[in-house]
Amino acid sequence: MKEINKILAVVDPTVEDQPAVRRAAWLAKQSKAELELLVCYYNEYLSGDRLFDSPSLEKARDEVIANHEKHLETLAEPLRGDGVVVKTSAIWDHPLYEGIVRHVVESGANIVFKDTHHHSALTRALLTNTDWNLIRTCPAPLWLVKPRDIGETPVFVAAIDPMHQHDKPAALDDEIMHVAKDVAEKVGGVVHAFHAYDPRVAVATATANAYIPVSLPFDEIEQQMHEDHEKRFVEITDFHKIAKDNVHLVAGLTHEELPAKANELDADVVVMGAVARDRLKRLFIGSTAERTLEDLPCDMLIIKPDWFETPVGSLTHEAA
Repeated sequence: MKEINKILAVVDPTVEDQPAVRRAAWLAKQSKAELELLVCYYNEYLSGDRLFDSPSLEKARDEVIANHEKHLETLAEPLRGDGVVVKTSAIWDHPLYEGIVRHVVESGANIVFKDTHHHSALTRALLTNTDWNLIRTCPAPLWLVKPRDIGETPVFVAAIDPMHQHDKPAALDDEIMHVAKDVAEKVGGVVHAFHAYDPRVAVATATANAYIPVSLPFDEIEQQMHEDHEKRFVEITDFHKIAKDNVHLVAGLTHEELPAKANELDADVVVMGAVARDRLKRLFIGSTAERTLEDLPCDMLIIKPDWFETPVGSLTHEAA
């Protein structure tokens, strides 16, 4: 990730509480970056798509956008009073995730903040379809904010996967570590590194290959797998100078172990990579990743591979 100098916060105009704005303003102040507050709005009944467009519909769209701009200014003023440089933008575009991505590209934002979906206080915060589509298509690092306060000394957990060479480029692990360290340094936080492996994979592989004696004790197979993963994991964490006490290698399923470790460490942000799983280098979020993200108790920061280009095209319909 480039130096953080432009931060974009997506504002949900349908709710009062704006955790993403607070988190983005916090980082903007710490990093002395410019903050932009964005509302992306669309209403099919005002669009003119259903009927012929008319001056009255165009006027209605202008009024709606003007009202959103006015609301954004009320959010921006106290932030400016706190020393943050803030600009505001209200745009007419759809679907929501495409409008956000188009604005990210046009604005050159280095990082994007967005709330996760709010349910009642008795239920967890869940990701919406917009969140998942942004994970797949947003070209900038995407910080999804859950409705909780961040710690005085923020804890960042960099979740890497050094052995899955065919699922994603090895360079992505380095980028995850770099981003976690860079952001933590700006906000006075600490970085932990996490990797989970499933020992059942080694056992299944051993029993499926005739050239490996099935009489080999399973505990020896698991131990060999542990050593292989530990060797590569330690190489990466040593290179990035992560303290030994902050390095966590766990046997188990990622979607179970990562949320548990985040809880144990009282993590504020988990930094993860979006994964490439086919030769066309399209981004794919599988069921394991989805379960992991939904169950995390904290914010998540999603990092893309350096080769990534968003599939979202330029604006194809006329904005108001």
